[in-house]
Amino acid sequence: MTTLDLAGTDPGLAAAEAAYRQSHRRQLWRRRLLPVAGIAGAIALWAFVIWFFDVKPFIAPSPILVLTTLWTKLDILLLNLLPTAIEAFSGFLLGNIAAIVIATVFVHKKAMEEAFFPVVVLVNTIPVVAKAPILVLLLGNGMEPKIAIAALICFFPTLVNMVRGLESVNPQAMELMRVLSASKTEIFFKLRLRNSLPYLFSALKIAASTAVIGAIVGEWIGSTTGIGALIIQSTYNFDSAMLYATVLVGSAFSVLFFVSIVAVERLVVRWQPANNH
Repeated sequence: MTTLDLAGTDPGLAAAEAAYRQSHRRQLWRRRLLPVAGIAGAIALWAFVIWFFDVKPFIAPSPILVLTTLWTKLDILLLNLLPTAIEAFSGFLLGNIAAIVIATVFVHKKAMEEAFFPVVVLVNTIPVVAKAPILVLLLGNGMEPKIAIAALICFFPTLVNMVRGLESVNPQAMELMRVLSASKTEIFFKLRLRNSLPYLFSALKIAASTAVIGAIVGEWIGSTTGIGALIIQSTYNFDSAMLYATVLVGSAFSVLFFVSIVAVERLVVRWQPANNH
């Protein structure tokens, strides 16, 4: 007999079932409405500050002026978003694939990890604005240095998380695989890789945002197209409305990228408990 059948015969169980469903609906609407309310409150506060202090438009625009600029200059904004999106996505793929491969080598060859992990940490400590000119000199002024910067930013978090995920295998599960005479390849794909997926997707969600940041920062050095170049041009022209609109478009793409990774995670990592927070 199903829970629904039991609920039909037991009034107490039916009431509990109804209360649970109502609570679930409230939680669902809360998760949907609270972010909307937070964004609306922030925009209202922004508009109030501009009005109350009579801030001039070339210093900080009002939300209405930014929305108007978004609408009237949408073609220019999307045209500049395209190269940034290509650079961010290409760097995301390149950096994360390299991190996964190197993490696999580190896990199976401890001497390699001990020798080269300090080098990776050293490279990661170099600020992005310092890496950008070096990569422009090495790779030219096209998309290549922007992709390289995005890849470098994505690389380190994924490497650290992937190494941790591949190593933090349940000892009993590892012993069972050895008792069953599993090969290293079988242990890797059936145990280590599966165990590392939650760690990997945690890093990928961070990389989805940082890849966009890396591409934009790379465009600050001698680029004429892209979100980063448009930010520099708007700043020099004191066009604050265009500056804010450009930042919003870049942020919207970053959020969309992040949400896409979350959606893929839900399809791939099905054995993880749902996060209620």
